[in-house]
Amino acid sequence: MTNQNGDEVGVLDLATGKTVARIPVSGKPAGVTLTRDGSRAYVTSPEGKALTVIDAAARKVVDRIPLEGGPLGVAVHPTGRPVYVADWYAAHILVVDPETRAITARIDVGKSPSGLAVTPDGALLLSADRDSDELSVIDTATNQRVARVPVGERPFGVTVDAKGERAYVANVASNDVSVVDIAASKVVATVKVGERPYVIALAGDRAFVTDQYANRLSVFDVRTLASVGEVDVGEYPEGAQASSDGKRVYVANWFGNTLSVVDAETLKVIEEFETGDGPRSFGLFIRATP
Repeated sequence: MTNQNGDEVGVLDLATGKTVARIPVSGKPAGVTLTRDGSRAYVTSPEGKALTVIDAAARKVVDRIPLEGGPLGVAVHPTGRPVYVADWYAAHILVVDPETRAITARIDVGKSPSGLAVTPDGALLLSADRDSDELSVIDTATNQRVARVPVGERPFGVTVDAKGERAYVANVASNDVSVVDIAASKVVATVKVGERPYVIALAGDRAFVTDQYANRLSVFDVRTLASVGEVDVGEYPEGAQASSDGKRVYVANWFGNTLSVVDAETLKVIEEFETGDGPRSFGLFIRATP
């Protein structure tokens, strides 16, 4: 959990709901992602201009890579490198080699890139460019933008389905989700949700959208795009991710200092765990224990 106000990353045991470690990370940490094998966590600090590398098993910082601008969204290639970091203050994405600590490329995208996602095969990187109202599609082999997809107003979070066929983009200002056919690089549907949607978690055939101003999740069926309900969670929900089996959705409540655990079938909050101060967890934050 990136506890932004506390300048730390908290490690929460989901079986017990207890915080088992607090890792100091300065610069108001916000974005987080994990390597596919769960060995490393990468955390962005927008105010600290850095990418922090955490040994996820040992629960300790092993490196802090200086960056530029306002690093926010972060994603890692399925192979474990490189790491992609969205520079909120510039119109580009930084490509970072965590081994050499070098910025190996800067990929031009739209204004204020925020959420990032890589397709499961690692071929494409998607960037939600907030102030351009578009989704950038990038070829990871060439680090070139190959498509620009107009979406809703002020896109922030982007999530790719397990097959790498569709992307779901949360549009903060238009209160909807753009459903994008990745191969065709076009919006195929728009789903109205609650006020100020930020992130989408996918569990089974359902999409769970964090509506920040409504303090709830909007839930819709990804096949029919019809609403299946709403779930009241904590105050100002932001980060959300489903468990690997799709049975649970975990929601970081930024202002509530809690993690809501939602049953993805019954749409009920079954547990509420205390976190550190200001949990954002913008990205992928669940590590399965080997």
